[in-house]
Amino acid sequence: MMQQVDQAPTTPPPVDAAPRSMAETTQWLTQAGLEWGSKIVLVVVLLILAWMLGAWARRAIGRLLDRPSVDQTLGRFLGNMARWVILLMAIIGCLGFFGFNITSVAALVGAAGLTVGLALQGSLANIAAGIMLLILRPFKIGDVVQLSGCIGRVDDIDLFHTKVDTFDNRRMIIPNGQIFGTTIENITHHPWRRCDVPVGVAYHADLRATRAALKAAAETFSKRDPSKPVEIVLMNLGNSAVEWSVRVWVPSAEFLISKDEITQAVKDHLDAADLPIPFPQMDIWVRNALSLSSEGRSGSA
Repeated sequence: MMQQVDQAPTTPPPVDAAPRSMAETTQWLTQAGLEWGSKIVLVVVLLILAWMLGAWARRAIGRLLDRPSVDQTLGRFLGNMARWVILLMAIIGCLGFFGFNITSVAALVGAAGLTVGLALQGSLANIAAGIMLLILRPFKIGDVVQLSGCIGRVDDIDLFHTKVDTFDNRRMIIPNGQIFGTTIENITHHPWRRCDVPVGVAYHADLRATRAALKAAAETFSKRDPSKPVEIVLMNLGNSAVEWSVRVWVPSAEFLISKDEITQAVKDHLDAADLPIPFPQMDIWVRNALSLSSEGRSGSA
């Protein structure tokens, strides 16, 4: 007579339990696939949407800032920053689907950002200064400027540095933080600039003839601003010469060449009018030695 053995009913193991047989392994994989597969698909869809939204935001900001008054570097920077902010928010949101505490993750990201910010304080200051330079635009690419004691032509402006090429072909890379905190001189901001040429003429030269010769020399410069008259100013009665200043408004982009031509014209007209340019000189008066000795004896008496 066969005996019937009662068997205890089996229950499916939880998803996080370790499988103990082939059937249990299959059941565990099925439940895990259903549970995690839907989350993974949802996360992938969310990341794709965030990527598309970030790309759209970058293009929208680029079109919004595509105007002559806004530098292109600033538009690209703000567009990329908006894109990465959207992606970062999407990644933090996706972590919540896998059981992570979003508040803790946000606090961790904030603490990490604070640490990185303190470590890169100088670089962040340069970035902030670069953004202000791109917004305010005290100078643009191609301008001749004086920055931190350096005079040259601006070649490039980025978020960290400004590249300036000097007139003897040296490349100067200046941090934006150093530029924004000091005086900025934009030499070619205005199309016209006054060129002052100092001239010294001998004392015996006639003042009216000197003024006429200097004015004729300045008026021979063809590139001067016709709307502003030539100025011949008597500046000072110096130790060795009568000092004049020839003032002509010239194109800012051709200042050095213009000053060279005006100086040459002044020299030619003074020579043609027989008005000499004196050398530095000093008159020395020597008193008679005999009178000095007599004065010395009278003083001692």
